[in-house]
Amino acid sequence: MHGPAPIDEASHPKVSLVKRTDEVPVANDEEKPHRRLTGRTRLLVDVVAVGVALLALWQTFRPLSQGSQYYLIIFLAVTLPLIFLLYRSGLPQRDPDRPSPLDWVLAALALVTCLYPVLPWGGGYNGFLDRQGELALTDTVMGTVLLLLILEATRRTTGWILPLVCLVFLAYGYYGGYIPQSWEIAHAGLNFDEIVDALYNSPSGFYGTPLDVAATYIVLFTIYGAALELAGAGKFFVDLSVAAFRRSGSAPGRTAVAAGFLLGTVSGSGAATTVSVGAVTWPILRRAGYPPERAGGMLAAAGVGAILSPPTLGAAAFIIAEYLGVSYLRVLGWAVIPTILYYLGILLAVEIDARRSSARAVEVRTPSVWRLLARFGYHFGSLIFIVVLLALDVPATTAVVYATLLALAGWVVELLIQRTAVRTALRDLWLALALGVRGVLPVVAVCAAAGVIAATTTKTGLGPQAASLLVRAAESLATNETLVLLFTAVFAAVALTLLGLAVPVTASFIIGWVIIGPALIDLGVPDPAVAMFVFYFAVLSEATPPTALASVAAAAVTGGRIVPTMWQTLRYALPAYLVPLAFVAAPTGAALIGTGSVGEIAYALAAAAAAVVALATAAGGWALGVGPAGTPVRVLAALAGCALLWITPVATLIGAALLAVALVVAFALRPPTADPHPPPRRAPADTPHH
Repeated sequence: MHGPAPIDEASHPKVSLVKRTDEVPVANDEEKPHRRLTGRTRLLVDVVAVGVALLALWQTFRPLSQGSQYYLIIFLAVTLPLIFLLYRSGLPQRDPDRPSPLDWVLAALALVTCLYPVLPWGGGYNGFLDRQGELALTDTVMGTVLLLLILEATRRTTGWILPLVCLVFLAYGYYGGYIPQSWEIAHAGLNFDEIVDALYNSPSGFYGTPLDVAATYIVLFTIYGAALELAGAGKFFVDLSVAAFRRSGSAPGRTAVAAGFLLGTVSGSGAATTVSVGAVTWPILRRAGYPPERAGGMLAAAGVGAILSPPTLGAAAFIIAEYLGVSYLRVLGWAVIPTILYYLGILLAVEIDARRSSARAVEVRTPSVWRLLARFGYHFGSLIFIVVLLALDVPATTAVVYATLLALAGWVVELLIQRTAVRTALRDLWLALALGVRGVLPVVAVCAAAGVIAATTTKTGLGPQAASLLVRAAESLATNETLVLLFTAVFAAVALTLLGLAVPVTASFIIGWVIIGPALIDLGVPDPAVAMFVFYFAVLSEATPPTALASVAAAAVTGGRIVPTMWQTLRYALPAYLVPLAFVAAPTGAALIGTGSVGEIAYALAAAAAAVVALATAAGGWALGVGPAGTPVRVLAALAGCALLWITPVATLIGAALLAVALVVAFALRPPTADPHPPPRRAPADTPHH
């Protein structure tokens, strides 16, 4: 099979290898839910979006005197209407990229119903709060309309499943009195006014912690990501990854993984990172001989890691900080070791694939790593600056604003070097702010909808009841406390995985925390370990068939078949599905999130890393340094990985012995012609690169 010439950037040193996300050809682009607005509508949306950015910045340094809920009301009032203008309804329409009259009506309704609690004709903000528990008829009507609008906004941005889940919770709250009292989940039932009151006029409904996190943290971090992209950080990160791995069979895969990690620190989005990385690395992977499905699986697995990668984790990480009342820096610390283990598993899978398929070496002529670092290394400055400020106890919101300013300062320097026109620079800055806010709109819809679930769970007491059912199911299989905890963790992992198939990561975490988390907490698992356990499985939902969003995005870039791409993604990320179980079930598993002494943390990391090596061998069918691994070897390696993840001295010895036996068996059964390090093939250079 002949491929094109090595990718050569030497003759175009000023042109990055990376394309912007909106330049990447993605299959079925016309089916995307968002519109490509033009003209006055685009201008209106951008003006409002920039206004939201300024409002968020103002709230960071000069909070509104009426309190945080007042700010959330204003924030939702200016963001919810944008969703109806930016996202398609799915109804037949002559021009899908132009808002219909119905969209304008829904946007106006959203503005009115959101602002109603603070308008004089609604009795004013204080009057609205005074009616908590005793809503007037107008309050109930407005709350009902807002509920329907939020469900519709969620449907437009994420699909049907999350709104349907919300309706199930609402039905449970309303009809709970009809459930037989002998059932564990029965409750007295809520009337309609009580439900609307809990959603519209309480701190646990629409204006609860999820929306608070979206309006204070996430919007600022999306603006920061837009500023980094404006400054060229995303292009630099991928260029650096390409330059770091130039000539080996596994270099293309390493490049994709490294680029996914670096871009993940900026985006915090699995699907977005997958598309961005795939734009540049898919041509390299193709020249190396990777089939579209395998390459797509690698790209998706690397992209999903973006949500786990400090310092800009996914939205759920900010919610963890709020729920547990800890600093965001603490959450970043908890995520470090899981991130290392996740990418270790992917890198091992890359090395295994390169050896099994004798991948071609693709030469990519770029400036050297040192030259890139010397010229553009300042892009790392704002990322480091965030961590330093957090370590100095600066609030996360303030830290990210200062980091954004630092990123923009680097951008200004680049403008001066390139002598960019002021008008062009101001236009780019305007678009970056607008795109940053537009990026948070789906999160706003999800967080507002999550308030429906959180409020219903709180009012009905469903959390403790569901936790009791989960523990009781585990106790029916075992009486030993350790086994009860292990079975509960396994049941929780299965439930969270199934939940993640249906709803986005943020909603999956919130539901999992309020419904499943209490079961593990009641068994004595520390709150941080439970939170990271739920967070991890919520993130992995983007890599889990049959609704793996990152895999769908990767298949769109590579042109591969979607379902096989999903299974390849699962294979690359497979070790990651067992590591979170160690957080909560292993005797010293909490050390994997950095809790405990230095010795305990180092031991847990070493044991877990060995476990990932064993699991990668089992999943990939290849023992690195030895050669092919048949079924007996894979079974032994899988058992070794499970034992090593139990993280006790005895289990570690057993796991290490099993892994050693697996390697000996692999060596003994190795075909005479097998080479543990097959030489990479070179991609022929018979056509010019464009």
